[in-house]
Amino acid sequence: MTKILSIETAATVCSVAVHEQGKLLGLSELCVENIHGEKLIPIINELLLGLGLRGGEMDAIAVSKGPGSYTGLRIGVSSAKGLAYAWDLPLIGVDTLDALARQCLTYTGSEDVVIAALDARRMEVYAKVVDSRGAVLQDTSPIVVDSDTFRAFLDEGRMVYLIGNATAKLKEVLVHPNLLFVQRDNSAKTVGEIAFDRYRLGRFENLAYFEPNYLKEFMVLQSRKQLLNS
Repeated sequence: MTKILSIETAATVCSVAVHEQGKLLGLSELCVENIHGEKLIPIINELLLGLGLRGGEMDAIAVSKGPGSYTGLRIGVSSAKGLAYAWDLPLIGVDTLDALARQCLTYTGSEDVVIAALDARRMEVYAKVVDSRGAVLQDTSPIVVDSDTFRAFLDEGRMVYLIGNATAKLKEVLVHPNLLFVQRDNSAKTVGEIAFDRYRLGRFENLAYFEPNYLKEFMVLQSRKQLLNS
């Protein structure tokens, strides 16, 4: 029976889950800013202990691979790679927005659309649009939001579900009778569900070369004061 440990740290939530044959055995989540580095490994240990399992009993490690927070992704992916190496397990990377959108797919109608959107600072979001079966309608991209954002989908007459931590921002500019906001955080629960499908297909990452999908280059800006004093 395939057991997969899944990690989700792409946004504020620090989430860990264990699935067996794609069914959830246990889930542990903390939604606190900037605690991934301190709490991720203890949460994993506590979850496995509570389930009476050991790391070596897992069949794979899955991790949310982005887009999302640079720091969160770096911590999640490096931890997942370390555990996969230590326990000699395959690593499965799962698109963060696919896992987020999946939370809506259990109750969407056959013609509905799901937009998974993460806050990317200011008026920008990382977004992906899928249909009710999870097929991609608009691939992941950074989008500067205005009142016409996603208008092509909204004006088609289908119900559009918008999920993710960008909903508070988007509510300020998007108004449409076909739009329903779903305020939910990312979760390792759906990361694990997708990971099981990938496990059966043998879709594993190369431990040596796997990196998060930051989507945009991470830039460290040097202060003007430092430049003047150099």
